[in-house]
Amino acid sequence: MSTHAAGLNKLDMQSTALVLVDMQNDFIHPLGAYARGGAGSAMIASLTKRLAPLANAVRDAGGWVVSTHFTLVPGKGGEPFISPHLKELRPFLGRGDFAPGGWGHDLVDDLKPADLSVEKVAFSAFYMSRLEWILRKAGIETLVFTGIVTNGGVASTVRDAHARDFGCVVLDDGCAAHGQDIHDTAIEALRPVASVSTCVGFLKRVQP
Repeated sequence: MSTHAAGLNKLDMQSTALVLVDMQNDFIHPLGAYARGGAGSAMIASLTKRLAPLANAVRDAGGWVVSTHFTLVPGKGGEPFISPHLKELRPFLGRGDFAPGGWGHDLVDDLKPADLSVEKVAFSAFYMSRLEWILRKAGIETLVFTGIVTNGGVASTVRDAHARDFGCVVLDDGCAAHGQDIHDTAIEALRPVASVSTCVGFLKRVQP
């Protein structure tokens, strides 16, 4: 299915997934790692209430909710492996943050439950993960992207999904970044590989 078709045709919800990119407590919650480190964002925090009705509508329509989880894999002694660029950007990250199975690693409560979840270790949720395998097993052909950050995890995952011939839709107001200009630039750059819609526009296609 082409991204053009995914944007214009009526969605087959049985083969459609709402993808919640990195909507995790450590990113979003006031007690999470980013808030504790002074890197919280009101624009990002506001996403949860906007996305909750979408997730519920997708569930009611028989679609899939897929959650990606940025992960800091613990090494010896529990110290996480952190890429140099991330350590420089977010020096406050440390032991226990984004740890597999931990509260901070988990999807925020208001968006639960996810039908499928996958750990990721880089911007793209496809990189060295099982994401493509579970999407194919579930018969999912169209991915509707939301989450954070627009210019990072969202953009990288959308581009990798496009390269794998998934139909891609990005919900402009269903994504956020650390700044409106950054977000807007990223959305424009995704138009060649994805259809761009809004949360309201998507809901109209899902609800009877």
